[in-house]
Amino acid sequence: MEAGTLLNNRYQLLERIGTGGMADVFRARDLMLERTVAIKILHETYSNDKAFQDRFKQEARAAANLSHPNIVTVHDFGFDHGQLFIVMEHIPGKDLKTILRQRGRYSVEEAIPLIVQACAGIGYAHRAGLVHCDIKPHNMIVTQDGRLKVTDFGIARALSTIMPDERADVVWGSPQYFSPEQAVGEAPSPSSDVYSLGIVLYEVLTGALPFTAPSSEELARMHLEEQPIPPSEYVPDIPPALEEIVLKVLSKEPSARYRTADQLGRVLLRFGTQRDVVPSPALNLTPEATNSYQQPEPPSSKPEPVFSLPEIAVPEVEVSIPEIDWVSVGLGLIALIAVGGLIPFWIIIINLYNP
Repeated sequence: MEAGTLLNNRYQLLERIGTGGMADVFRARDLMLERTVAIKILHETYSNDKAFQDRFKQEARAAANLSHPNIVTVHDFGFDHGQLFIVMEHIPGKDLKTILRQRGRYSVEEAIPLIVQACAGIGYAHRAGLVHCDIKPHNMIVTQDGRLKVTDFGIARALSTIMPDERADVVWGSPQYFSPEQAVGEAPSPSSDVYSLGIVLYEVLTGALPFTAPSSEELARMHLEEQPIPPSEYVPDIPPALEEIVLKVLSKEPSARYRTADQLGRVLLRFGTQRDVVPSPALNLTPEATNSYQQPEPPSSKPEPVFSLPEIAVPEVEVSIPEIDWVSVGLGLIALIAVGGLIPFWIIIINLYNP
């Protein structure tokens, strides 16, 4: 299918922006809603299988229900010109694999926010009951401002229903990134996605894959039996705590990894926010900047001025003591004596009437 083709009398293909073993991706125009979209058109090999068509529609519906900032939104799907296609939001950016080929690797400070975003999107899908099955940097789109979105939810699951005994890349995902359980044909779980995320994290930090081999069979064996080279062999200054996280994610047994992408994301986020403060590196200035740069003045050693409060005049308050009324005092004493003298009298009267 070429640029200019009209799908379902609605989507105008503008240009091919990607191609792969199972599909071509086009930038297209939604003529009804007047917006730019991305359309993935599956090759005829998969589109002609009736059972796959039904499975593809089922998975596309499930993917269309995912609404998350770190997941590429699915708008529509259909069948035209003898081929299945799926319509998604168009993200102006590059896939993570292309970026890694261009720059080699990311620093720890740059890598953690990216993978945390991937974990957020994939974790949301796990909570919705969906397993991606084909996590790899090719399926992660990164924008210029550092936002990451995961794409291709559901397509790998649909592909796994056709030719279940064939270990082709398009059926089983990319051998460099699939989990040990996927390598032996077991049903993938959220923990399988976590393992694949670990491979991506390893590659983002080191610029290399933990396992490389000339065939998918050998790669499958390495995922099952070999231990990955510690990331510190490639990047000596990688924090030991982060290396421990990476190696835990790449455990052969699913139960030894983090259970879901959400859990891995929380661990990475905690690592990113609780790292020890590293001293600022020395400035590396160009000759031009060196001439104009002035070292900041050291703090002054002069004692800080002592502030004295102004004197506050407190007005004197004259306290007048009233004179003693001696007449009243005398009358009070007489009354007290009189009452005290009556007490014996009343005692005698009581004794007379109560012998």
